[in-house]
Amino acid sequence: MDPKKPINPLSPETEAQNEEAEVETTAPAPPEPDTEETIIEETPPDAQESPAPPEAPDDEKDSDEKAEIPDILPLLPVRDIVIYPYMIIPLFVGREASIQSVDEALSKNRLIFLAAQKNMEDDEPEPDKIYRTGTVATIMRMLKLPDGRIKILVQGLAKGMITDYIQTRPYYIVRIEKIKEKAVPEITLEIEALMRTVKEQLEKIVSYGKILSPDLVVILDNIDDPGRLADLISSNLGLSVDKSQEILEIQDAVKRLKRLNEVLGKELEVLEMQAKIQSEAKDEMTKMQREFFLREQLRAIKNELGEGDEKSKEAKEIKAAIEKAKMPKDVKKEALKQLARMEQMHPDSAEASIVRTYLEWMTELPWKKATKDNLDIKKAKAVLDEDHYDLVKVKERILEYLSVNKLRKELKGPILCFAGPPGVGKTSLGKSIARALGRKFVRISLGGMRDEAEIRGHRRTYVGALPGRIIQSIKQAGTRNPVFMMDEIDKIGMDFRGDPASALLEVLDPEQNNAFSDHYLNVPFDLSQVMFITTANLTDPIPSALKDRMEILQLSGYTDEEKLKIARKYLIPRQIEENGITENDIDFSNNAILGIIRHYTREAGLRNLEREIAGVCRKIAMKIAENNHKGKTKITSGNLHNFLGVPKFLDEEDSRENQIGVATGLAWTQFGGEILHIEASIMKGKGQLSLTGQLGDVMKESAQAALTYARSNAKALGIKDALFKTNDIHIHVPAGAIPKDGPSAGVTMVTSLVSALTGIPIHWNIAMTGEITLHGKVLPIGGLKEKLLAAIRANITKVLIPYENKKDLAELPGFVKNKLTIIPIKRMEEILPVVLTEDPYKKAKTAKKEKTTGEP
Repeated sequence: MDPKKPINPLSPETEAQNEEAEVETTAPAPPEPDTEETIIEETPPDAQESPAPPEAPDDEKDSDEKAEIPDILPLLPVRDIVIYPYMIIPLFVGREASIQSVDEALSKNRLIFLAAQKNMEDDEPEPDKIYRTGTVATIMRMLKLPDGRIKILVQGLAKGMITDYIQTRPYYIVRIEKIKEKAVPEITLEIEALMRTVKEQLEKIVSYGKILSPDLVVILDNIDDPGRLADLISSNLGLSVDKSQEILEIQDAVKRLKRLNEVLGKELEVLEMQAKIQSEAKDEMTKMQREFFLREQLRAIKNELGEGDEKSKEAKEIKAAIEKAKMPKDVKKEALKQLARMEQMHPDSAEASIVRTYLEWMTELPWKKATKDNLDIKKAKAVLDEDHYDLVKVKERILEYLSVNKLRKELKGPILCFAGPPGVGKTSLGKSIARALGRKFVRISLGGMRDEAEIRGHRRTYVGALPGRIIQSIKQAGTRNPVFMMDEIDKIGMDFRGDPASALLEVLDPEQNNAFSDHYLNVPFDLSQVMFITTANLTDPIPSALKDRMEILQLSGYTDEEKLKIARKYLIPRQIEENGITENDIDFSNNAILGIIRHYTREAGLRNLEREIAGVCRKIAMKIAENNHKGKTKITSGNLHNFLGVPKFLDEEDSRENQIGVATGLAWTQFGGEILHIEASIMKGKGQLSLTGQLGDVMKESAQAALTYARSNAKALGIKDALFKTNDIHIHVPAGAIPKDGPSAGVTMVTSLVSALTGIPIHWNIAMTGEITLHGKVLPIGGLKEKLLAAIRANITKVLIPYENKKDLAELPGFVKNKLTIIPIKRMEEILPVVLTEDPYKKAKTAKKEKTTGEP
């Protein structure tokens, strides 16, 4: 090969590196010598080498000028590489069609057209799967290999484009059009800067470890043609086929160099990021190795000082803690097994930390530790009475438990549910029970809980796993028999993470909770000695299976007199102490306390009452702090507004008058009982019934039943049938913004409707409750105590209740029965004569008699 011949300036070593980029293979190649020259000298016996190509004259500048390039040439599709002009590279040819194309070229002028195929996996690419732009090359050398393949050394001469396929079988012959690149007339400052930038970026890429020919960077300094520079760098950079083909197809030399500059920039960014990642990984590895080395040194120093191995010391301490915890046999076996596993682990490994935390939980749980119950019944009763007023039924249940426990040891803990309105003392009662029993008290809130793992815990395979709230609270209590309160059990949620209410079935079942299994511990824990107390405002939302496991104790609201006594005994002393004042600074009169109860609060419980009392105490504390307070301040009903402002609730004076069509009913809410005024009005119309006041479906049905009863008994009540056809009836239940529903307003609706139709007023101080049937039978209702307390708060003196609720009167406090005249009734006909100011049945009979006899 003539040294003056313009070829790709690559050394033989670089050529040898390019041999690894096999373009077309059909079978694994045999081991190849290091350089092409060696290949020629050490030709296998069964290989035949073609003669070397004729050398070009010295005075030719471009290899493509040594001979005329014909328009028709054999085509060799190549994979994984794009051939550029002036590029010398060995190619392995294995496909039969490709071998025939090479033979065709060698039999003529050694010229062949090289074009990249679009899909490297395609063994027989169709014309549309081959790029149209390629390079005319000359076959410099050819070597036949023993496995049937041939190896050729080609040099790119000039770019060309396929214009037509002359032959497709058995090999491709194509018509090409030579692409003549316009020479750059002048190297401007912009082009010079672009060329320098490309060279600098290539040097940076090489500095990041990109493997290129050592002579390439030196040769690039001597090239001043932008097109030649772009082709030389592109051919040696190892770009993807798509990018290399894109650069090859750009005919303008300057544009081609700009595109190459963009590709180099992106490649440089990738290499910089790669170097950064490797550097960080190396730094992290170095840090870990350094820490490991220091720990080993520290361990060796401790051994020299006689302090012993830290790992063995820790294992001994944990084993001693396991023995001290007095675990059940199976639990102890599991703990020792985990300890043995931990001893085999490196102390700094993540898994060792998980096992260590697990063993700490196991050893800190109170497997056998329990508090001794206070079995002095009288003392326990005194404690309960000291903390809470009334609540006789609940106190009796606790004393019953203590009495049985005194007679029979190891009694299972009861599972109680305190149900009642907010503020009646459910949670504080749990604390009082713990104090009376001499047990520890723990509490969790179930409101809004949606994850089952909150109850059962997470499995140890999860990062940051912990036991559930049950086991956590038992550990917090430090004993295996605390009083465990679960607040708001009626407000448990449920979603894709599980159903906490179902998980509580095992906890609150006396037959199962002696072997409660937490997912984190994975060993049974005995909860049978725990006294579980749950609280709820409503029992309806509690799942029936869970409700069945609990003993439900209803806590109703308080009367004004009860609130007065509770305020005197508990609330006022507590707020005086919490606000930093003394009994010598403030004095509440009974009328003042009743004024707060009736005009500043309206609730079944005591929360708002205590809040208002605290407000008065703060006003006194502020005066003392400002030195404006002298002596004791007397709080009376007359000066109460100076401390609490304008009353929030006023007595309904208009409701204390007997009115037509306005009846007083009783309703139950989750906050206690409420009175309900039901109004009925008659107007000219077409016999339609209108219902307003945000009534639910059940109340709407009660109104329809009331109208049906009135129409079916119109004759007995003295109501003309025409009245229903020529008038519209409107029933309204204030307040309109509050949704209402329930069946117990049936009798009240009938009374209101009959009053409006007959024109007879209703007694304002008589209230009623009960569900009505179409035939006038009064059905029983629930929440009787709460409704009666609401009647007392509203100054009602007489209440009509369903006859079947008569049995509930035995459980009512004596003051309720003393303040109210309670009349059980069976049918609607018994209610109207009592509630209306005039008996409608007698009035109807009298009117009928007068009409018959003509006598007044």
